[in-house]
Amino acid sequence: MTAFGAKRWSVGLSASLALAWLALGWSGAALAAGPEEVAGPGIDPNCFKPWEASTKFYKAAKKNGPYRIALANGFIGNTWRIQMIKTAKAYADQPEIKAMLKEFKVVSTGEDLAAQIAAADNFINSGFDAVIVNALNPAAFAPVVKRANAAGVAILSFDNVIEAPGQVIVNVDQVELGRLAAKWLLKEIKGDAGKLLEVRGPSGNSVDRDRHNGFHEVLDKSGKKFEVIEVVGKWDDGTAQKVTADAVAVHKKFDGVYVQGGSTGTVRALIDAGHPFIPVSGETENGFRKLCAQYADKGLHCSSAGTGPAQVAVTIKAAIAELQGSTIPQAIALPVSYVEYPNIKQGEDYYPELGDNFFVGNSFPACKIGFSATEIMGKSEANQ
Repeated sequence: MTAFGAKRWSVGLSASLALAWLALGWSGAALAAGPEEVAGPGIDPNCFKPWEASTKFYKAAKKNGPYRIALANGFIGNTWRIQMIKTAKAYADQPEIKAMLKEFKVVSTGEDLAAQIAAADNFINSGFDAVIVNALNPAAFAPVVKRANAAGVAILSFDNVIEAPGQVIVNVDQVELGRLAAKWLLKEIKGDAGKLLEVRGPSGNSVDRDRHNGFHEVLDKSGKKFEVIEVVGKWDDGTAQKVTADAVAVHKKFDGVYVQGGSTGTVRALIDAGHPFIPVSGETENGFRKLCAQYADKGLHCSSAGTGPAQVAVTIKAAIAELQGSTIPQAIALPVSYVEYPNIKQGEDYYPELGDNFFVGNSFPACKIGFSATEIMGKSEANQ
């Protein structure tokens, strides 16, 4: 079984889909075009860490730079995505990276899947050397990958990854993030039954699905009887605040909260409603961590886990490595940024001087990737 087998896709690929690929003969050797499946190890293993021991490696034909690289993003309706776009532009402008780029193009198409696919196809047809995708739908981009392979265009996906062979993915284990949240809440909540609020992300995204699945996997195996009320916060503070307020108005009391994103808004809704402080497991927003520290002695206990928007920079770095003919893993694993009560420290885990919308943990030292808030926030999230 290749790296696209059922075990490998803890980031979200179902076992049934993996088996279907095998039945159809999908493997590195079966690809008509695209990168060649080769033996490892790969370049810079501290940065490009294989997902697991059985992860296979890719090597593409070397191209001479400077390169034309495009980012085809979909959803941009929250602060993580905005910071991600700004981080991508900041990384592309760093002198050593800028010297390797002839053009860096960014397009965000919102929640219109057809428009995102069309944008990726346009980059392929326009002769870009590499296309990077944060996919609205994990399965819908499989034909795009095939078209990129046929055209000799490197294609990579990150965060909401494409579930198809023939491309490199860069991601944190999103299923494990859901598991972490459930394990921590079960540890913090007194008793074996109650009601939990789950504030989910945009429907159809693999990150939302994977974190949700990991969360419920742990709850289901715990033997405890927690009712879970689900609302859609779209990883956005304003939306999460509204749907949390609505849920509190209807259900009156919760015993714990898991919020995938928009964590600051969710906590503010609890405070505004006068809800007793309860354990909240959220993302890595600076505002969320500030509130957790501020109200910890009043009973707001938190865990905060995620991965910084700078994973886009790791993906750009991987795209350049692939274009240079280097051997890299088919699936690159990124570390999780995680902190929990009572260890949320000022100046390390949150920064009072920075805005609430800044995502902490936005650096990957193993890849020599890190940004100041000024460097990122000086960029625009607009298409270019």
